[in-house]
Amino acid sequence: MARLKLILPESFLFSTTIAVRITDLNYGNHLANDKVLSILHEARMQFFQHYGYSELDFAGVSVIMGDVAIEYKNQAFYGDQLLIEISVQDFSRVSFDIAYKISTKDKLIAKAKTGIVTFDYKNNKVVEVPEKIKDIFLNR
Repeated sequence: MARLKLILPESFLFSTTIAVRITDLNYGNHLANDKVLSILHEARMQFFQHYGYSELDFAGVSVIMGDVAIEYKNQAFYGDQLLIEISVQDFSRVSFDIAYKISTKDKLIAKAKTGIVTFDYKNNKVVEVPEKIKDIFLNR
């Protein structure tokens, strides 16, 4: 199987900085691969909050992660300040992708994509992406 190659957008809608914590390290004394997913989750929560939303209140619906892809590029270490840049792309009727670029001041750490599905937890079913959300992110 071919190696994963994510293509990031040229511009991003949001950025945040998250420090690598001691609990984010693995036995190799660098950022653990599973902790990258946790950092993406934190960055996504901050991104949604920036626009006045949360995962449970996303313009009247909720969201659930349908898939994730992470392309690791370099190691990060305790205390590194990770810049996470975020953009939205590839809308469908019931989903969209969030693209992430994770870097330090001098190197790319990882590229990632999460597939986000709009969901109704009360009825336990997939629902359409609200038009308001498409308007916000497609017109940036």
